[in-house]
Amino acid sequence: MSTILVTGGTGNLGALVVERLRDRGHEVRVLSRHARDFPVDLRDGKGLDAAMAGVEVVVHCASSPRGGDGTAARHLIAAARRAGRVTNLVYISIVGVDAVPLGYYRSKLAVERLLEASGLGVTILRTTQFHDLVARLVDAAAKLPVVLLPRGVRVQPISAAEVADRLAELAVPLPAGRVPDMGGPEVRGLAELGRARLTATGRRRRVVTVPLAGRTYAAFRDGGNLAPAHAVGRTTFAEYLLGGRG
Repeated sequence: MSTILVTGGTGNLGALVVERLRDRGHEVRVLSRHARDFPVDLRDGKGLDAAMAGVEVVVHCASSPRGGDGTAARHLIAAARRAGRVTNLVYISIVGVDAVPLGYYRSKLAVERLLEASGLGVTILRTTQFHDLVARLVDAAAKLPVVLLPRGVRVQPISAAEVADRLAELAVPLPAGRVPDMGGPEVRGLAELGRARLTATGRRRRVVTVPLAGRTYAAFRDGGNLAPAHAVGRTTFAEYLLGGRG
């Protein structure tokens, strides 16, 4: 069994990955700002060398839409080089990071490129948006009397639990490079899923779709965030709403 470090190991996805790796018998180190044993902020890297000592595989789940992912990746790469035993750095990315010019997507793509240029063994998995992200987006829009959602945007949500299963499979000493994308089982209009979320949570709101401007909206409207050829997920958004695996 390997010694595996999971960054962002207390987050929604990271905690699921930790659970699966421990079930497989691995020694797992949980790293995050709020972790009990390895409370490390990757943006400054303090304590990272101790967390990395003896580690063979890193699963990098830590990420923030507020920025700092590039700095965090540089600290992680430098610590992995110093440790000298890391053979595979597994990174979770997003479908469309090279097609949708959203700031957060661009930062994820930049991290991919840093890892690929690092000289370390890397595995990169891109997935479509998680079910709970779609739900949170709708919930935020539903704070207004009328729910405004972008017109013509489709999504392909996937279960975070299924992504965690896949990351646990990839967390082996042998790197696999860029692996096939992982998409949810269905492509649906965001407005359709928004109405389903409102109904499931007992909220009576009118959903109105509105056109937006800009290259990012155009890229979403053109399906840059979708992976219909890789619809390998099993849990639908409707099943998620009924309390299935998220």
